[in-house]
Amino acid sequence: MRRGLVLVLAWLLATGAAATLSWWGVHTVMAGTAYDPPRALPVTAADATTQESRPLASPTPSATPSPSPARKPAGTPTPAPTRAAASPSPAASGQVRSYDTDGGRAVFDLGRTSATLVSATPGTGWSMQVWKTESWIRVEFSSGADRVSVFCTWHDGPPRVEIGTY
Repeated sequence: MRRGLVLVLAWLLATGAAATLSWWGVHTVMAGTAYDPPRALPVTAADATTQESRPLASPTPSATPSPSPARKPAGTPTPAPTRAAASPSPAASGQVRSYDTDGGRAVFDLGRTSATLVSATPGTGWSMQVWKTESWIRVEFSSGADRVSVFCTWHDGPPRVEIGTY
């Protein structure tokens, strides 16, 4: 009986140590993969009255969502308000464009010679991953075996956005 208790105690200690070590390793790796959060764009009264708004989620479970407009084909750019002159940033010199796909929405600030990712929001049931380099940004939405990639490049000219489904 005593031998059985010693074995169970040893097994519990070994399992606890292994789980702790695994958690620490995964936590360390995941902490190093974070990217800069997207910047928020200022909303002015003129933008609010000229743009059609659509709620992303209900504020309360009892709220009734408003009817949404017909879904646009994947990859159709939606013009968004440009940045206000009062809040310039070095990379923000173009126009902000939104790209709706089956997997979610990616919003880019397209300048003359570069682009920045403003935001990326996966749709319900989809996950998202972002890759950035000095000459391109890729946002990939995935759900099971389905993948939708929004790829913005500017290495050989002005920024252009391509959307691929695979």
